[in-house]
Amino acid sequence: MGPLFNIGNIPFDINVLSSLYPNCSHVTEKARALVDSGKIIRLKKGLYIASEEESGKAFNRFLISNHIYGPSYVSQSTALRYYGLIPERVHTTQAVTTKHSRDFETPIGLFRYIGCSGEYFHIGLKITHEDGVNFLIATPEKALCDLINFSKGINLRFVKDVRTFLEDDIRFDTDALADLDIEIIKRCAPHSRRQKSIENLIKYIENERDI
Repeated sequence: MGPLFNIGNIPFDINVLSSLYPNCSHVTEKARALVDSGKIIRLKKGLYIASEEESGKAFNRFLISNHIYGPSYVSQSTALRYYGLIPERVHTTQAVTTKHSRDFETPIGLFRYIGCSGEYFHIGLKITHEDGVNFLIATPEKALCDLINFSKGINLRFVKDVRTFLEDDIRFDTDALADLDIEIIKRCAPHSRRQKSIENLIKYIENERDI
């Protein structure tokens, strides 16, 4: 087992690489050689991850997403699919950040980040532990709010539009509405880009629960 095995599937920078190869005087050239040989993968300038063959562990795209551009958390359709709330597979890893919106195309896949305000960012987040690593992800409630807020062409002007959006557009598991924490959605509403749409989502959930 080589030195890359010990680092596992956690992304690392050039300084960590230097510590793994202390006798190497030209670490940048070493990084280039490791990339060319397929032993490590370049995620962006100065950020790498060991190949699955070298680390012995599968890539965790959510952990990678947190590292590529931060602060950020995994959200929207990516998170909803992770929770089993929508049926379609999501090939782009979607995230929300307090920085400017940006895409990163990597050998592992496309990572897409949408910018938001700091007040909105911190609502409805959770740290999830999986396969020995931790990553930051939206709660189901926040992921749904993010999908409404940041997707193009969504305007839930009326409560009936919410039903169409959930049942027809994204095929959301409406049985799960009973388990959603509506207080998280209420906290999101005043900081949302599409406040009216989020307010109608709240009304729809309350109507379904006969609140």
